[in-house]
Amino acid sequence: MADKRYSCIGLYNPKSPENVGSVMRAAGCYNVASVFYTGKRYERARDFITDTKKIHQDIPLIGIDDLKKIIPLGCIPVAVELVEGARSLPEYTHPDRAIYIFGPEDGSLDKEVLDWCEDVIYIPTNGCMNLAATVNVVLYDRLAKGKNTRSGPKFG
Repeated sequence: MADKRYSCIGLYNPKSPENVGSVMRAAGCYNVASVFYTGKRYERARDFITDTKKIHQDIPLIGIDDLKKIIPLGCIPVAVELVEGARSLPEYTHPDRAIYIFGPEDGSLDKEVLDWCEDVIYIPTNGCMNLAATVNVVLYDRLAKGKNTRSGPKFG
């Protein structure tokens, strides 16, 4: 039986090429299918990307105008943001198919983005983590709970 699990990342106006390069490295480590980004800041500095493993050669990195328009079929949009009403990552059960939406290091996701995301989660910490650290923690949590997704355990 084919594995139904699938994940991709949406970056909302990432601040720097270092952030995006580190996110791409995490995407490669955790088998993410693609990474999408919005905004102009990364575009202006993309030549300085720090994707040291050249993951962009294997995982598409695609600039778009609106993350909502590219949600892959059957994926649940999951915002990662520290806001009232968000669910704590340790108690969260990941969807089988997800697009994780991350805001910039120097800002937050707009309310409009939070409104179309089906789930909003946060990482309980004593302060803010940088973008790459946040992506790594969320993707590791997904991996660690791999058999505890919404469709249940996988055998075989």
